[in-house]
Amino acid sequence: MKDNYRKIALWQTAFLGDAVLTLPFIKALSLRFPEAEIHLFVRKGVEPLFESQKELTAVHGFAKRGNQKGMGAAFRFGRELGTQGFDLWISAHTSMRSAVISMATGIPDRIGYDKPWFNRFAYTQVVKRRFDQFEEVERLLALGLPLGISGIAPAFELNLPEVAIEEASTFFEKISDAPVIGFHPGSTWETKKWPEYNFAAIIAKSLEAGFRVVLFGGPGEEMICSRIAEKSGREDEIINLAGKLNLPKLAAYIKNLDVYISNDSGPMHIAWVQDVPLIALFGPTVRQFGFFPRGDNSTVLESPEILDCKPCGLHGGRKCPEIHHKCMTNITVEMVWSEILKKVEIRGNNR
Repeated sequence: MKDNYRKIALWQTAFLGDAVLTLPFIKALSLRFPEAEIHLFVRKGVEPLFESQKELTAVHGFAKRGNQKGMGAAFRFGRELGTQGFDLWISAHTSMRSAVISMATGIPDRIGYDKPWFNRFAYTQVVKRRFDQFEEVERLLALGLPLGISGIAPAFELNLPEVAIEEASTFFEKISDAPVIGFHPGSTWETKKWPEYNFAAIIAKSLEAGFRVVLFGGPGEEMICSRIAEKSGREDEIINLAGKLNLPKLAAYIKNLDVYISNDSGPMHIAWVQDVPLIALFGPTVRQFGFFPRGDNSTVLESPEILDCKPCGLHGGRKCPEIHHKCMTNITVEMVWSEILKKVEIRGNNR
């Protein structure tokens, strides 16, 4: 490994939350190589969230489900990247396609994890991921060990465009007469979703208490938000923003909330990296996987009953293997309501 690099590529094309979790490592890279260009590669559609990030020279989207699908396309894409002057390649993604792209670049210094087995052929330097020992932030920082970067996360922040910040500020000025509670009931994985009737019930309780309620949802989550709003019986009082915000605006709106309630999802990570009071609802996955939200403002709620079937997989699944889905249904409305009241009180005392 060299002491200096001119142009660095950081590859993380997994889900939105995985990309957000690279922020501490991006900061560490910028501190270690302050003169270098740092380019972030993410899944297509995620790049707008990072386009104002001060440490980054550019953000690039990879259409892994589109015209760049397949190993042949991956190899050709890697060859093209290899002509763009990068002298350091770092991959945080462990798929075979990512390994093929890395190898095809021919970049002299390439860092990746030592597993799966094919990674040893794709990278010139491999590090242990130690999945069962570290949280994801520390696993990412381990990629910097060959570069002299410590495994301690530096202070960092998510930088957003001024237009998103100003729009969110204007929006919240109009509803700041009461605490604003945000709810995000969606998730890529069905088993990670708290039941809709529970979201409807907690929203109704929030409105009855005089709080403002904002519903958030990404593309494709408009219907679940509409159903929950209707089931609450107070649809006209809910501000439903599902499908109406791009990623930078979503992040800016979340930043202004008094409390944010979310399933295990990408927006959950957007909340904790901005130190937003967060209640995260976790079912099929566990802390040992390393993806729990961090910080004193983050609270994770799980089933109070010990379940032999938990965890049922790294990501959850499309349906509960045991049918009962107790890992989520055992999280009661009362549990969530108690945490909301605590966070509203803390938020009020800190203003």
